Amino acid sequence: MKKVRLALCQINPTVGDLSGNVKKIIERINKLGEYLPDIIVFPELAVTGYPPEDLLLKPHFIDDNIEALQEIQKSVGDFIAIVGFVDKSEDIYNAAAVIHQGKLLDVYHKIHLPNYGVFDEFRYFKPGKRYPVYKMGAIKFGINICEDIWYPDGPASVQASHGAEFIININASPYHMGKAGTRFKMLSTRASDNSLVIAYLNTVGGQDELVFDGHSLVINEHAGLIAEGKCFAEDDIVIDICLEEAFMKRLHAPHDREVAGPADNYQIDEIVIDHGPLKNEDVLVPAAMRGTVRSVCDAGPATNGEIYNALVLGTRDYVVKNGFGKVCIGLSGGIDSSLVAAIAVDAIGNDNVTGIFMPTHFTSAESREDAYALAEHLGIMILEIPIRPVLDAYLSSLKPHFRELPPGIAEENLQARIRGNILMGMSNKFGWLVLTTGNKSEMSVGYATLYGDMAGGFAPIKDVPKTLVFKLSEWKNIDSGKSVIPERVLTKAPTAELRFDQKDTDSLPPYEILDPILKAYIEDDRSYEEILNLGFDSDCIKKVIALVDLSEYKRRQSPPGIKITPRAFGRDRRFPITNRYRNY
Repeated sequence: MKKVRLALCQINPTVGDLSGNVKKIIERINKLGEYLPDIIVFPELAVTGYPPEDLLLKPHFIDDNIEALQEIQKSVGDFIAIVGFVDKSEDIYNAAAVIHQGKLLDVYHKIHLPNYGVFDEFRYFKPGKRYPVYKMGAIKFGINICEDIWYPDGPASVQASHGAEFIININASPYHMGKAGTRFKMLSTRASDNSLVIAYLNTVGGQDELVFDGHSLVINEHAGLIAEGKCFAEDDIVIDICLEEAFMKRLHAPHDREVAGPADNYQIDEIVIDHGPLKNEDVLVPAAMRGTVRSVCDAGPATNGEIYNALVLGTRDYVVKNGFGKVCIGLSGGIDSSLVAAIAVDAIGNDNVTGIFMPTHFTSAESREDAYALAEHLGIMILEIPIRPVLDAYLSSLKPHFRELPPGIAEENLQARIRGNILMGMSNKFGWLVLTTGNKSEMSVGYATLYGDMAGGFAPIKDVPKTLVFKLSEWKNIDSGKSVIPERVLTKAPTAELRFDQKDTDSLPPYEILDPILKAYIEDDRSYEEILNLGFDSDCIKKVIALVDLSEYKRRQSPPGIKITPRAFGRDRRFPITNRYRNY
């Protein structure tokens, strides 16, 4: 029987930690080598971490990454190792090293460089021009990288037409809601159309605003899912792939015999590896390492649990990879701070999370009760620091200069800024990272205070619309089997409590109306007329669009936060601050 044993290493590298990434890779090689895999595979840019961004403009970083790869080579024996790294010749390339018996056998250069959304690869890399096919005994396979597999007539198609029976595609594919279903449909189409098996290996972990979900997949020539990696966790998959079916399918599919031809300036190589598959029939692979299988063929909208886990992983890796042991959060008794606190506890443990409650005379008794109940349910320390004395001192100092104008936004924002100063003071004193609690709805329309509630180091729910904040909070309680987030927090009207009887709806449309308008304008780039045709009020639409456009300067000064929607502020959506364009 013609078969190959693959070991897919879904690891969580850290950008720039070359020695740490090398150690992680070599540990996996030594561990998985016991099962005699024919090929051990690591993700895209596993040596450097992804995305390395402007580290790639430092020549010594490129050289150090190549030296790191040479260290990995020493650990590679009779099997083949495929490792993502940065290659250098006349330029630099997003590359996959093919290593055998301690030697660099070949290097594949990524051909299709994404330059949209969060991707900026043309800034750094030169595209490759080779379509290599590797021959290992009687078996032929192809290697390509991430974006390459998304093109129907791309490297996978060319490699298949020149004899490749399976494709190894290494990735650093960031998460957003709904991507899993789209990804599976694309891969299953590519596998079926080319009558081959696709082993799709994705990296996992958080890197600044991005979260990589792992969720590696092995799909057969009939578009069937035969192995699947864990979501949001490191995982090792060792799987025996039978290639007889792929051969049979090609015999009965004459259209597969039509040779796909790349442009004339592209090169097709056959690289012969000096041995066939290893004798591993008597070496059993534990069931736990063969990858789980669940149907993702008809994957619909992302589940609340999936989104919550993405936020937890993104928060954990930001905190840990940046060297922080503990975090603090301003607890208000509201739903945003409650959700952030729950995420933080699940990310780094309740001993490492401190809530700080900072009441004024505007703070209700219910908010106090809910903040303390949340802290008790989560098992975190809560500190109470009243800000009324500081506020009075500010107002006293400013009174001669405020010219007896009526109280308004200035007095409200002073409270938020005092709280921000207290949080940052505690951060400086104890080395805690401040987690901010603003959501995407608020950040969109500027319903946040610069140097106030926007002050901090990381914003876990920055890309989470308010209506989704409620859903995630409800999910957390259901998943926990108890009301971790107090039930009243889920039902009371949102309020900043910066004046008596204040409600968010005093300044904004209800979130059930606001969020769909924001999605249409920000994520879908709909015009005023198109949003109007969706049935929303004209004045409401104009107000929301104006608030979004005028708040760009605030968002530029906000801390990074986790991307979970298809289009997040920052890397995805880049609008000028000075901007007079209006389409209404």
